[in-house]
Amino acid sequence: MAFCQEPSNVYVSNKNGEYKFIKNGKLFNVKGAGCEFGNFELLAKCGANTVRTWRVDNGKETGEQVMEKAYKNGLMVLMGLEMGLQRHGFNYDDTILVNKQKSEILKQVQRLKDYPSLLAWGIGNELNLNSTNSKVWKAVNEIAILIHQIDPNHPVTTMLAGINKETFSLINTNCPALDFLSIQMYGDLINLQTRIKDSGFKGPYVVSEWGATGHWEVAKTEWQSPIEQTSSEKAISIRNCYEKAIKADSLNCIGNFVFVWEQKQERTPTWYGLFSENGEQTEAIDVLYQLWNNKWPSNRCPAVSAITINNKKSLDNCYFHPGEKIKAIIKASDPDNDKLIYNWEIMSESNDLATGGDRESRPRTFSKISTPVSFIAINVPKKSGAYRLFVYVLDGKNHAGTANIPFYVK
Repeated sequence: MAFCQEPSNVYVSNKNGEYKFIKNGKLFNVKGAGCEFGNFELLAKCGANTVRTWRVDNGKETGEQVMEKAYKNGLMVLMGLEMGLQRHGFNYDDTILVNKQKSEILKQVQRLKDYPSLLAWGIGNELNLNSTNSKVWKAVNEIAILIHQIDPNHPVTTMLAGINKETFSLINTNCPALDFLSIQMYGDLINLQTRIKDSGFKGPYVVSEWGATGHWEVAKTEWQSPIEQTSSEKAISIRNCYEKAIKADSLNCIGNFVFVWEQKQERTPTWYGLFSENGEQTEAIDVLYQLWNNKWPSNRCPAVSAITINNKKSLDNCYFHPGEKIKAIIKASDPDNDKLIYNWEIMSESNDLATGGDRESRPRTFSKISTPVSFIAINVPKKSGAYRLFVYVLDGKNHAGTANIPFYVK
């Protein structure tokens, strides 16, 4: 181990029904982001104090490297402990397989438990999603009990896809060893307090994933392509959800982790990531900076409004003939009056549609054009099918506004 410091002592306090993280004897208010491959240094500079991971060894860095990087940047870590998912074929009726998994997880805990950057352990991710075998919760509880024996210095949670009465009943019955719950919601986060009340849960929780409205929560075109928010719409939504759902609960909500502090391909290359593929920051980061610091960054991202093709919006269902020339317009502005560049890209609609945030392959690009103006004339592909026209509005200061519009060639 690279550190000689003592491990942090963390627990969840309950003072007259008000729950809080206590770290080394002091109140610790989690301001975090989900981040495995993103920029820890920038996250800390933007005012966050915690990162959440989904697994110990992410394929690029070991758990030790993640812990050390977090420590160097003054960040704590809610360390994910990956568990097999029923939707991936993991069988919780197979006691040999379950015990092998438990042994491997406990080895990971033993490796990392003494790092001072460790905040808590997160057992599994969305184990309730598309799951029918309740034995998974018995496995979670057994691991939680053993973690407490190995590591008495850190609390334990599990990450849930939403919260409802059925899920909480399973957790309440089978997982008494958990110290708090972690709830993951997107567009429906605005109804978080109602969902928690209806579930019957009255304990401490963190919102371990939240951000852009989910692709399953938005309107769709006639050919079933989900309609993505612009980067400015996402920024507005993130502020609204934070203030009305997270900040509104000062008694039970003990932290939150926005999703996701990197770029991620999921339905599109721009849907959930707070960064573009080239690493530019989007407007949601400006909002988070302001929420975390009570002031705006010195230079802010371009703002964009709805993109149109031939004066049609996404909900107008844009159909075109093979090779037809179209005209697209995006309305954009920059709060610092920076000179803007517009990068346009036609991409096929994704057909690699994973579930629960699993990795997807990037759709094929057909055309790319960069312009100094906010409109473009371009030919659509000649092959029939579903596509999207993307625009990236760049200010030259590593910031981007993003928007896209689905269309169909037939």
